[in-house]
Amino acid sequence: MTACIVGWSHTPFGKHDAETVESLIVKAAVEAMDHAGIGPGDVDEIVLGHFNAGFSAQDFTAPLVLQADAGLRFKPATRVENACATGSAAVHQAIKAIDAKAARIVLVVGVEQMTRTPGPEIGKYLLKASYLPEDGETPMGFAGVFGKIAAAYFQKYGDNSDALARIAAKNHRNGVANPYAQMRKDFGYDFCRTESEKNPFVAGPLKRTDCSLVSDGAAALVLTDVETALRMRRAIAFRAVSHVQDFLPMSKRDVTAMEGCTVAWGKALEKARLTLDDLAFVETHDCFTVAELIEYEAMGLTPKGEGKRAIIEGWTEKDGRLPVNPSGGLKAKGHPIGATGVSMHAMTAMQLNGDAGDMQIADAQLGGVFNMGGVAVANYVSILERLR
Repeated sequence: MTACIVGWSHTPFGKHDAETVESLIVKAAVEAMDHAGIGPGDVDEIVLGHFNAGFSAQDFTAPLVLQADAGLRFKPATRVENACATGSAAVHQAIKAIDAKAARIVLVVGVEQMTRTPGPEIGKYLLKASYLPEDGETPMGFAGVFGKIAAAYFQKYGDNSDALARIAAKNHRNGVANPYAQMRKDFGYDFCRTESEKNPFVAGPLKRTDCSLVSDGAAALVLTDVETALRMRRAIAFRAVSHVQDFLPMSKRDVTAMEGCTVAWGKALEKARLTLDDLAFVETHDCFTVAELIEYEAMGLTPKGEGKRAIIEGWTEKDGRLPVNPSGGLKAKGHPIGATGVSMHAMTAMQLNGDAGDMQIADAQLGGVFNMGGVAVANYVSILERLR
């Protein structure tokens, strides 16, 4: 246990035509420092998570954090990227700086602005998080990639359309309580399960309600060492973290298993000396509902091929054995790529600090985060607990 979250901020996710990458970064950075009760002079290092890949014309974005306050001038600032796990890559980089005693207080910001990009270009840019020699011509972009995964899973384990619809319905229902969510509407199981003009098939067995949203938004965290955190307003500690990277080509692995997710969870739980049953909730990477389904199995909640039990039997509901995505997940909250991992950590910190409002899980002491880049290629797990 070497680092703690002592402050956070979160813009609403959605379509923000009046904002820019710069303005989103500045808002998140200012609000996080204020929440932590620190000034820019207290910050030793800045880490920005920004995927970009073409979404923003401005590609050199780490210095934009300095626009939040002139007092940040001459602070070291670095941009990191690891596909859809870019936000968690930024968080883990901050932890390493603190662990190495290279910094005492680190400001982490995650950002993406996607909605200004024309639809066809969005698919092209997202495919940059896949292995282009194999997947570069996939129709419907990344949705097409996960459509193939869903089809392979169905072929192996049977039609799981009911489970996918229940996951979508659960996350949309949870998202109603999230003031930062892009989609705050309870669609219900029947709508998510049924093909319709408003819910057509998008790729393979995936319908529109199975796909996360194209989003703009930012989130930020202030991290520090445990000793410093215990003198501050709040202290949400990293009990354990892990990061494992898998092969990029899907042809080199079993994409219906997400083995990188399994290894990352195993390492984090071992370091934390915990089991999955010790956690009060998990925020997991549901870029598509089939991802959440497979992640149930990969994290060890069910055996392989039996992930549907977790959702059909209510285990992952807010009042279930292990609530999953009480924030509404990427499915309802939105998925501005560089901001997603930072958002997941902010949502977890809110829960553990008792600040989650209508999203709150009662008596939450320990929470888990799983954020992935690509198809379980970059795999990040964080286990957090409240110290004070």
